[in-house]
Amino acid sequence: MFLSDVSIKRPVFATMMMVALMVFGIVALKRLAVDEYPDITYPVVIASTSYPGASPEVMERDVSRPIEESLNTVSGIREITSTSSEGNSSVRLMLQLGMDPIEAQQEVIAKIARLRRTLPPDIDDPIVMRFDPNDRPIMSVAMQSDERPIRELTDLAEQTIKPRFESVPGVGGVNVNGGATRQIRVQLNADALVAYGISPAQVSQALSRENQETPAGRVFRGETERLVRVTGRIRDPMAFNDVVVTVRNGTPVRVRDVATVVDGFADRRSATFISTADGQNVPAVSLEVLKITGSNTVAVSDGVNKVIQEIQRSLPADIKLTLIRDDSIKIRESLADVELSIILGAVLTIAIIYLFLNSWRSTVITGLTLPVSIISAFFVMWLFNFTLNTMTLLALSLAIGLLIDDAIVVRENIVRHLEMGKDHYRAAKEGTDEIGLAVLSTTLAVVAVFVPVAFMGGQIGKIFFQFGVTVAFAVLVSLFVSFTLDPMLSSIWPDPEVEHGGHDATRRKTKNPIRKLAFAFDAWFERMSERYRSALGWALDRPWTMVGLAAASIVAAFLLFPVLGFTWLPEYDAGEFNVSFRTPPGSRLEYTVGKGNEIAAFLRQQPEVNFTSLSVGGGGGMSRGTNGGQIFVRLKPRHERDKSMFEVQGELRKKLAGIPGVRPSITGSSSIFGGYRQPIQIYVQGPEPTRLKLAAEQVLQTVRSVPGVAEPQSSDEGEIPQLDVRVDRQQAWAAGLAMQTIGGTLQPLFQGQRATRWEDPNGYSHDVMVVYPDSSRVSPEDVARIPLLSTNIDTRNGQPITIPLSQVAEIRPGVGPQQIERGYLERRVTISAGVLPGYSMGTVADQAREALNSIGLPTGYRTIFGGDVQNLNETKGYVLEALLLAVVFIYLIIASIFGSFIQPLSIMLALPLSFLGVALGLLVTGGSLNVMSMIGIIMLMGLVTKNGILLIDFVNKEREAGRDRRTAILNSARIRVRPIIMTTAAMIFGMLPLALALGEGAEQRAPMAHAVIGGLITSTVLTLFVVPVVYTLLDDLTAKVLGRKSSTLSIPLGVHTEAGD
Repeated sequence: MFLSDVSIKRPVFATMMMVALMVFGIVALKRLAVDEYPDITYPVVIASTSYPGASPEVMERDVSRPIEESLNTVSGIREITSTSSEGNSSVRLMLQLGMDPIEAQQEVIAKIARLRRTLPPDIDDPIVMRFDPNDRPIMSVAMQSDERPIRELTDLAEQTIKPRFESVPGVGGVNVNGGATRQIRVQLNADALVAYGISPAQVSQALSRENQETPAGRVFRGETERLVRVTGRIRDPMAFNDVVVTVRNGTPVRVRDVATVVDGFADRRSATFISTADGQNVPAVSLEVLKITGSNTVAVSDGVNKVIQEIQRSLPADIKLTLIRDDSIKIRESLADVELSIILGAVLTIAIIYLFLNSWRSTVITGLTLPVSIISAFFVMWLFNFTLNTMTLLALSLAIGLLIDDAIVVRENIVRHLEMGKDHYRAAKEGTDEIGLAVLSTTLAVVAVFVPVAFMGGQIGKIFFQFGVTVAFAVLVSLFVSFTLDPMLSSIWPDPEVEHGGHDATRRKTKNPIRKLAFAFDAWFERMSERYRSALGWALDRPWTMVGLAAASIVAAFLLFPVLGFTWLPEYDAGEFNVSFRTPPGSRLEYTVGKGNEIAAFLRQQPEVNFTSLSVGGGGGMSRGTNGGQIFVRLKPRHERDKSMFEVQGELRKKLAGIPGVRPSITGSSSIFGGYRQPIQIYVQGPEPTRLKLAAEQVLQTVRSVPGVAEPQSSDEGEIPQLDVRVDRQQAWAAGLAMQTIGGTLQPLFQGQRATRWEDPNGYSHDVMVVYPDSSRVSPEDVARIPLLSTNIDTRNGQPITIPLSQVAEIRPGVGPQQIERGYLERRVTISAGVLPGYSMGTVADQAREALNSIGLPTGYRTIFGGDVQNLNETKGYVLEALLLAVVFIYLIIASIFGSFIQPLSIMLALPLSFLGVALGLLVTGGSLNVMSMIGIIMLMGLVTKNGILLIDFVNKEREAGRDRRTAILNSARIRVRPIIMTTAAMIFGMLPLALALGEGAEQRAPMAHAVIGGLITSTVLTLFVVPVVYTLLDDLTAKVLGRKSSTLSIPLGVHTEAGD
């Protein structure tokens, strides 16, 4: 072959090419960013709108629905959903794959800009952003003190620590949760307002008017000029007391006459608590660190941790910073585990090579393929802007045995030619030439498999793109090395023992136990090769028995697959999870905090629990009301506890169910890999809210009865208590009251009204809120007595008349939804559930679907499965498509290289023979058919083809040399069985460390290795017998067809001898 001939003739040139590949790879490795998973851009655009104080129903009617209807015409939409809660609306557009989210974002911004004038005037401008899975906190830090109030900690977090964190390169933002935000509160006195005839709006206007700083222009003097500004900002918050609101009877009415100014903090809607070393749960302020898209997570974490140490040294002794969560720890552990798998796999693979070749020189020549192929792969990773992540390293780990395959086959054939008596130069050339076409075929077949993997559609395609490209490139480099470095070294660095038949003498003289073992294995394998030749002869005499055996293995595999079940992602012991909980709708923050602390205290009593962090309300990066919370639970390291995470979760589910007044659920952490906190998501959709609520309850009860379902819950958590103020417009008009006046009076009572902002001496601004004290909003009767300032004038004193709210409005207790979901432009309720250990998600979802089909929902109401179930269904379709493409590509390559339409069929029969091993491998290890194992099945299509190609290629060469078909098959089987078994063993042992799942979290990656190893074992054993048998059957069939009728097609099947061959 051209490459091998050039390398043999010009060894320095070949060496320099290898060195160049290594240099490129090493330089690229230093520039690669490090992350846990590939940086994936999801085609999602979100429009968020804030309307303080608005109920969920108002948010849906006035904000969410108009925005939905406007954005429904955005090009490329796959799904549009919205969530309306108190004061917030979030409209989410999921785009078709391949759509540009940046263009979609600009289109959404333009449409909302045109819609803005029709939306309520006092809403905050909608914020349009693209969703990025990296926009989740990579670190959480808590600050607590036994001596200082939470407000002081909040100021320290906002003014000192947050800016320091944000100055770290790669940090995109910092969220502060659980604190008490400083706020200047002007607490109105209702009776004083009535007495002076002043409205809350007048107080707000006065505060804003008197807290101004206005530029007045410039003054000139000689050659200089100066700016003139009116410094009217209030420096001391207590000075707001002196602001004049109005004048009554010639006397100024100041703020202090109608209100009390308090330097306090805003109403708290969230709280954070962390566990201490002595088992206590103490209040804290948490800071969540977000990174810039594309930045190095590990580098960002290192920078933040360095800043934490610097800040801690400068803080008072009573203030402590605690690292709650750091994604870089998991990333380091995961990458270190994969790196260890690569190293161990390489060692085991090289050991297998030595065992078969029985020569340290041959082992070195062959083993050099590994470092060259792996290191050069870093160059293509850098070229494609990949990161050093779990998927790219997983690709290299799985490919260890694969990368050395070509070198094994080439070197083994060169050694065989040496043993035939040829000199090392001739053996290197002729040995490589003889096997070159077969090696090229096998490598291209493997690459053909990984190309569809890299370009699969859907979410799975985005995740595995880097995986497929990395393996494909590394395999092509290994082919290049096998055709250049291996023959070159074989020609200039001969092995005296092999070349001069020195193995027999060495076998007699050696005292090295390793050499003795290798020689003993070599002798045993020679005997097995002869026995295999005899067994194959028996099989050739009974072709239909072997065909039946092959068919039985395929049938058995498809019978076992349903037993395994389907899941989206493999379960693994992450060592951490969340306990989410809900108290009754309408619960105040204080009550929810109490229940949260009760659960957290119970969790800390468990011997496996190492740390807990409690977040209640709107913190933690989630949209929760004051009746919701979440407890982050970190377990002790796996080697320090007797129970797995799943056993701990199972016990906690039973125990937590007994806590009254709270509804807990145990969920895993959401992942960039696409997993949902609760894998089963069922959307109940319909037009009318009341009937939808009943339908959702019916669905919930049905799902609850399905075996294997864990903690089913409904997003319709019940209605929250509220007060409905129904204004009689006629009476209000007669009393001189406008709706704006009534709303402007009630807003400060319930929500507060921001009048202005006060700047403290450090330059930080704080809201100045006009509010009524809590004592004025205790009961409906208090609300009914609220005085309203009429436009009608009292003729006795010339002041506006005050009228109680009850005179123009009816106040009655009511209820309303806590949150409203919409999907496909109509309301929906989400039923979510987990899956109990021992059950597969696919099976549970299928049973739930069957149960729901039997209940008969009203016309116009339907259920849609989403979440991981939807991901799984889409993945199965994409994997099947990739599998079929891989098979087609393999056929095209083999047919092109072998020059036959028929021969590839005999080789490709080995593909389904691997299915039984896949099923058994997953069954023995307790696995399932999931994303990882399905990708492993696609990989197998290329790997198992290699054995058939090596065997049939040599059969063709034997027949071309004039041997009859049976002799050619038997000779080829005896000669090729060594490289076939050697390459298969190298692949199996290269993947063995990954299959053993030794590191924490390795269980998520292991199913791919389990599927591949199982498939390799069965396909190799069956291939050695079934492929030769099918080859003879097809050869006979072709000979009969060609004997009866000439064909215009050239269908060579090697060299045909007489029909009796």
